[in-house]
Amino acid sequence: MTKGEILVIDDEPQIRKLLKISLESNDYKVTTASTGAEGIILAANHPPELIILDIGLPDKSGHEILQDLRAWYEKSIIILSVQNSENDIIQALDNGASDYLTKPFRTGELLARIRSSMRANQHAEFEPVILAGDLEVDLNSRTVTRNGDAVKLTATEFNLLKLFSTNKGKVLTHQFILKEIWGVGAQNETQYLRVFVAQLRKKLEKDPNHPKHFITESGVGYRFL
Repeated sequence: MTKGEILVIDDEPQIRKLLKISLESNDYKVTTASTGAEGIILAANHPPELIILDIGLPDKSGHEILQDLRAWYEKSIIILSVQNSENDIIQALDNGASDYLTKPFRTGELLARIRSSMRANQHAEFEPVILAGDLEVDLNSRTVTRNGDAVKLTATEFNLLKLFSTNKGKVLTHQFILKEIWGVGAQNETQYLRVFVAQLRKKLEKDPNHPKHFITESGVGYRFL
C-alpha cells in the first residue's frame, strides 16, 4: 500500500532518478518534472501529498515556483537545493516552504523530513483539537492541557501556540512569526519572540532547558514538534 504520492521538481536527471528509486523503495508513488512549468502542470492536474522542489530550475526560479504553488497548493513543500545561504533558506520558508534540506543530502534524513511533513498535513486537516505529545490544544475553546491538566495562557501566548501547532513540523522563521502575531511593523523585534517562546517553554515543556516541543532552528526560527 502506497504511503502517498510525491512530486519531485528538479532539473538534475541523476537527482530525479535517485529520489524516484529511494522513495519508491519506501512505498511512495513518485512523479517527476524537470522544469517549474512542468511541475506546476503536474501538480495542478493531480495534486500530490507532498512536493520536493529544487531552487535552481532552468525556466524559472524555484522561489517563484514556490510562490506560484502556494497560491493554491496547501500541502507540504520541501525545498531540496544546493543553495545553502541563510537568505535562500529564510526566503523559501517565508514564502511557504514546509522545510529546507541542502544537497548533498542523506536519504534517511530526507525520509524523516517527509514523514514529519506528512504528519503535519494530517494534523492541519484535524482541527480544532490538536494533539502534540502530552499537549492538547483546543482551538475552538482556546484551552490547553498538559498531561490532562489545564494550563493558563495569555492571549498572545495562545495565539503564538496556535500558530506553532497549526504548522506542526514546519520551520517558521522569526520574521514570519513576528508578522503573524505582532504585525508587519514588528518583524525586527526578535526580543518579543525570545520572551514569549521562553514563557511557552516554561509553561508547556517538562524541562524548559531541554525542550521537546519548541525547537530552535539556529539563526532561522523555530519548529514545533
